[in-house]
Amino acid sequence: MYEREDHWDEDDDGPIVRLYAVTRGRGRTSQRRELTLDTRVVDRGAGLAPQRTEPEYVDIIRLCRTAQSVAEISAQLRLPLALAKVLVGDLIDDGRLEVRPPFETTIDPSRDIHLLHSIARSLREV
Repeated sequence: MYEREDHWDEDDDGPIVRLYAVTRGRGRTSQRRELTLDTRVVDRGAGLAPQRTEPEYVDIIRLCRTAQSVAEISAQLRLPLALAKVLVGDLIDDGRLEVRPPFETTIDPSRDIHLLHSIARSLREV
């Protein structure tokens, strides 16, 4: 009889399993084309108790007291981007978060490429 020596340790994968449970397995955000990395969202119900009480939702609402991009939410809460989009989408559907367009930049696009080259050079030196 073959015995498996390796076993799944819930402590190792706990956060991922928890997120899977919170999102009910939803990880695809193809229906949420309005949610890009730079889409900003802000809390519409400041001072009101959240309908969703899971810690991840409460943390997103707390962060969104001031407008945050989806990328910022993902990074600050250390959530995978796809899952952050699902959670943000749920709060938008609830009417708790409001979508705002990304910040407009007034920087000349030709300068952007120079900035990116500069960043790439510095990263190579590290």
